Amino acid sequence: MAAVLGVPERGEVLAAYAEATYAEADTLLAQVPQDKRPKVYLARGPEGLESAARGSINAEIIERMGAINVVEAETKGLITASPEQVQAWAPDVIITIDRDFAANVGNMPEWQGIPAVVNGRVYLAPAQPFGFIDAPPSVNRLIGMKWLAHSLYTDHATGDLRADVAAFYALFYGVTLTDADLTALLGG
Repeated sequence: MAAVLGVPERGEVLAAYAEATYAEADTLLAQVPQDKRPKVYLARGPEGLESAARGSINAEIIERMGAINVVEAETKGLITASPEQVQAWAPDVIITIDRDFAANVGNMPEWQGIPAVVNGRVYLAPAQPFGFIDAPPSVNRLIGMKWLAHSLYTDHATGDLRADVAAFYALFYGVTLTDADLTALLGG
């Protein structure tokens, strides 16, 4: 595509970034035994009951980062779960793309007792200008891999996430993020 647009050098730079990001993820995952990888649930919507089945494009980046998607279904798309199903799946981590769900899950009775909620491992995925995890599939999934590394594998993740996010936005969007921008994007 870069050649068609007449910017082959830029295409090479962006492709090299993508390849390095995947290699970095592979290096990290080589350090984490399969039985130590977290069980993850992707919570969509204000109730958190819409999710993505294993193999779906919506959970693709979570699975690529070695996490075990707890949602087994006959489809490879979106599903609607019941609170009882989520309780039975007992995810270690919940990734959500819904700000309201992230803010309220700790007070929702149907979510009590789930390991991710009990242990404070419910994470709101950044979503500017596109989702880091889902909605829509985009280049932001590359920085989403680094965000997931720091969220899922705190003992193994390397680098400075804020610096990595700033560098990504500068490279892909030509935007210089301030500290306030980074805090707004990443939280805390």
